[in-house]
Amino acid sequence: MTEIAVLGAGMAGFGAAHRLHTAGARATLYEKRAHYGGHTASYRFDGGFTFDEGPHVSFTQDERIQGLFAENVRHDYQTLTTRVNNYWKGYWIKHPAQCNLYGLPQDLVVKVLRDFIEAQYRENGDVRNYRDWLIASYGPTFAETFPMEYGLKYHTTTADNMTTDWLGPRLYRPALEEVLSGALSPKTPDVHYISHFRYPSRNGFVSYLEPFVTQTQIRLNHEVMGIDPKVQELRFRNGMRARYDYLISSLPLPELIPMIAGTPADVLDAAERLACTTAVIVSLGINRPDLIDAHWTYFYDRDIFFTRVSTPHLQSPHNVPPGTGSLQVECYYSQKYRPLDRTPEQCIEPVIRDLKHCGVLREDDRILFQHAMLIPYANVIFDLDRPAAVATVQGYLEDVGILTCGRYGEWGYLWTDEAFKSGERAAQSVLDGP
Repeated sequence: MTEIAVLGAGMAGFGAAHRLHTAGARATLYEKRAHYGGHTASYRFDGGFTFDEGPHVSFTQDERIQGLFAENVRHDYQTLTTRVNNYWKGYWIKHPAQCNLYGLPQDLVVKVLRDFIEAQYRENGDVRNYRDWLIASYGPTFAETFPMEYGLKYHTTTADNMTTDWLGPRLYRPALEEVLSGALSPKTPDVHYISHFRYPSRNGFVSYLEPFVTQTQIRLNHEVMGIDPKVQELRFRNGMRARYDYLISSLPLPELIPMIAGTPADVLDAAERLACTTAVIVSLGINRPDLIDAHWTYFYDRDIFFTRVSTPHLQSPHNVPPGTGSLQVECYYSQKYRPLDRTPEQCIEPVIRDLKHCGVLREDDRILFQHAMLIPYANVIFDLDRPAAVATVQGYLEDVGILTCGRYGEWGYLWTDEAFKSGERAAQSVLDGP
């Protein structure tokens, strides 16, 4: 019988396992942790608070994926109109900021408008990096005040050290009329790339994966320590070994490559050049629900400890006990550009301090629950080293017959539905054969 091994029980791993299951193929899914879900795992803590491993919502436009996820939660999900805002120097700004300048300091608005108008008629030449793209799109004042500042906090590196192949619809490029209208009036259309999203009513985002568990053999507490592609064998930390005919991996490339026996030095070096952010996620339960009237908020100021805040209790009322609210706060670091200089628990106090500074928390608020979690692989950093390094690594993996999928297997900026479909594509390659 053909042995198909899938490494990692997250969204991409289950995408691969599900596709193989529908084709009648047998697969074994290996996960190093004691639970499945990967970065889409959810946790229900004492006191009745449910938090995901970082914020996750489903906004896919793919009707097939929509239907599959809906069936997996027995159509018990919330459908929500997306509310997003921004915080900058004491101002709360509707998202995207470039279309909602009303109420900001007059001199800043004038400079932004002047630069934006000039940018529409200026020849920008070659766009070599993210910084060039921002200035060409918005003009220097807006670019340097907002997206460059946020990007430094979120990506941990400067815009001139980043490519643009991750952008997609993530940064809205408005028409001049939209910018002018948003500078003159507080009422503007909603133009965020996510207009609506779905979220499971109960038990967190991982609920979307639960039915897949019965479709495959899953081996929890199986951390891969070595891969021998010549004899097609996996070696695990618990002492177990397993052979495979086909191997699909959603593991992060910097972890996968050193496991492979006989990996050349240039490939090992390329894997070391791949950069990603590390996140500390601080989750708080509060004694009131009226915290931020947005599903997530971007914070631009460098002197604010965190980068983004989401509100799980607004995604589903079942994420919190009645009459309470919850916040999930993201703080970003990276081994390559901004090393983590404290324990996750040491991030809780400055997070609470700055939430009070911004007015999200009041001095008399009671914090009913607090928790800090370290996420070693948060987001891929699309720095200038990435394209060549990824090409070297992926070329080698193709040579040794290892298929990769997901955000960290492709080393790309994949949303959850894209990660699932990435796993499906890897599985299809197995089904199609050599």
